[in-house]
Amino acid sequence: MTFDFPEIFQEQWNLRKPAVSGSHGVVATQHYLASRVGASVLQKGGNAIDAAVASGLALGCVEPWMSGIGGGGFMTIYDAEEDSVSVVEFGMRAPLLADPNDYPLTGKTTGASSFHWPEVLDDRNVHGPFAIATPGYLKGVGLALENFGTWDWSDAMEPACRLAEWGLPTHWYTQLQILRGARTMRRYEEVQRVYLSDGLPPETEDDTGTTNRTQLGNLPNTLRVLQRNGPNALYSGELAEKISSDLAKAGSKIQLQDLEQYEAYITKPIQLDYRGHEIFAPSRRSAGPTLTHALSTLKERLSVIDRKCPNASDYEIFANTLLDSYEYRLKHLGDGTNEGTPTGATSHLCVLDRDGNMVSLTQTLMSVFGSFVMLPKTGILMNNGMMWFDPRPDTPNSVAPGRRPLSNMCPVIGKTHDGRRFALGACGGRQIFPAVFQILSFLCDFGMNTMDALHQARIDVSGTDLITIMDNMDSESIDHLHQKFSNTLVRKNAVSPRLFGVPQLVVMETSGSMSGGCFIPSPVSQAIGV
Repeated sequence: MTFDFPEIFQEQWNLRKPAVSGSHGVVATQHYLASRVGASVLQKGGNAIDAAVASGLALGCVEPWMSGIGGGGFMTIYDAEEDSVSVVEFGMRAPLLADPNDYPLTGKTTGASSFHWPEVLDDRNVHGPFAIATPGYLKGVGLALENFGTWDWSDAMEPACRLAEWGLPTHWYTQLQILRGARTMRRYEEVQRVYLSDGLPPETEDDTGTTNRTQLGNLPNTLRVLQRNGPNALYSGELAEKISSDLAKAGSKIQLQDLEQYEAYITKPIQLDYRGHEIFAPSRRSAGPTLTHALSTLKERLSVIDRKCPNASDYEIFANTLLDSYEYRLKHLGDGTNEGTPTGATSHLCVLDRDGNMVSLTQTLMSVFGSFVMLPKTGILMNNGMMWFDPRPDTPNSVAPGRRPLSNMCPVIGKTHDGRRFALGACGGRQIFPAVFQILSFLCDFGMNTMDALHQARIDVSGTDLITIMDNMDSESIDHLHQKFSNTLVRKNAVSPRLFGVPQLVVMETSGSMSGGCFIPSPVSQAIGV
C-alpha cells in the first residue's frame, strides 16, 4: 500500500491569461489593481514612466509582501523621442556599519529562498534586523519621475495613498501569502500585530460576504507625508528620524546617516547585438551582465532554421548555457569585482504608452515579507537585502560596509531585427534571469508573439546542477533532458511553490499595434490595454 496523495488532490493547471491589445498603451503588472492604476494614468495623458511609478507605488500597497517603499529595484526606460535607453538603479545598500562578523557561518548548507548560500547563525541574513539593507525605492522612482515623467509626484502618489487607506484586500491569495510567512511573523511584534492580529491569518470575508481588508499599520499616514513632502522625506527630516529610531530599537545597524547618504543613479545600459536584435539591460549589480554573457554564448551554440518553437536539442543548449552562466556569475560578479562593464519575493511591471515609450520595472523586498521587520511609527515593511550578499568572506559579493549586493533583477528593453520593440522582465529571485533569457530567445530566435512567448514551456537553472522542467513541455524534450543531465525534475507550474520565474511582457509591433501579457500562475496579475 502506498500513501502518496492521489491525483485528485494534486494541482492541475492548464490555464493561460490571454494577451491584450491597446491603441493608446498597455500595462502589465502582478496585481490587477496596480494595472488599473497604470491604465488610468495613461488614459489621463500620462506617459509610460508616470504610469510605471504610480503602478509600482500601488503594488507596494496591494501585494506588500513582495515590494514597497522599504525595498529597492531597477527600472529600464526607453525614450521614444530620443530613441535612447536609460537605467535607473536603486538597489538596497549594506549599512555603513555592516560587519561580516555579524553573519557567522554554522558550517551547514541551506537552500533559504533558493539562494543556496551556506547557513548563517540564526538565519541573520534571512530575517530580522541584521537582514535589513538601506532601502532605495523612493529615491529611484522619484529620480525616474523627475527625469523622464510628466506628472507631479503628488499625483503619482495619490492612488497608492488611497489604496493604503482603503486597506489590503484579504482574498484567498492574500491569505495564502500570510500563511507562508506566519511562522516567522510570530517572532516580530509589529508584523504579527498587523497580519496575525488574533494569532491567525485574517478571514477572507465578513459575515455579509464582503472581502475583508487589513489595515497596514501606520503606512497610510506615512504615504501622505511622502506625498506632501516628496520622496526625499524618507531619507532626511522628521520621517527619516522616525525610521532610524525604529531601526535602532529593532537592532539594525542602519542609522540616519545611511538614509541621508543613499543615492539612486541613472546609468547607461549594457547593449548587446544578439543576431541583429538589440537588447538593453541594467549593468553592474543586476542580472544584466549574466544575461548578456548567456546570450553571447547562446549566439554561438544555437542554430535556428525554420522552427517556430524550441526542440529537444534547443532545451539542452538552454540548460548548458544557464549552467555555465550561473557558474561565472557566482564566482566573479559583485561590487567587489574590478570588471568595468558588466555587474524571492519580487514584483515586476511593464508599461507601453501611445508614443512608444516603454518601462520595464522590477521592485522587491527580497524575500516574502522581506526581513519581517515592520517599523511601528511608519508602517514600513523593511527588506532583507543583506541575503543577496554571499556570507562567505573575500568574494566579489561578500558583506562590506556600504556595498551594494549583486541582485537577480533583470528588466529588459529590446528591439528585434524586424522592428518590434518590447519591454520584458520577471519576478522570482534567482528564477528571474533564466525566465528572461529564454523568453528573449522565444521572441528573437523563434519569432513568437506575446502570448506564445510568455507561455512556452521553460526550464529553470538557479545556481545548482538541478534542471527543473515545466511539465507542459513536449515529451520528447523532457526525455532528452533526462538523458543528458543527471539531476532533473519535472514540476507543475503551480501557485505554490513557485518554481519558475513569473514574467510580464509588452510589445509594440512595426505597425504600431500594441500587446501585453502576464504569466500564470499569479491569479491576480493582469494586463490592460488602453
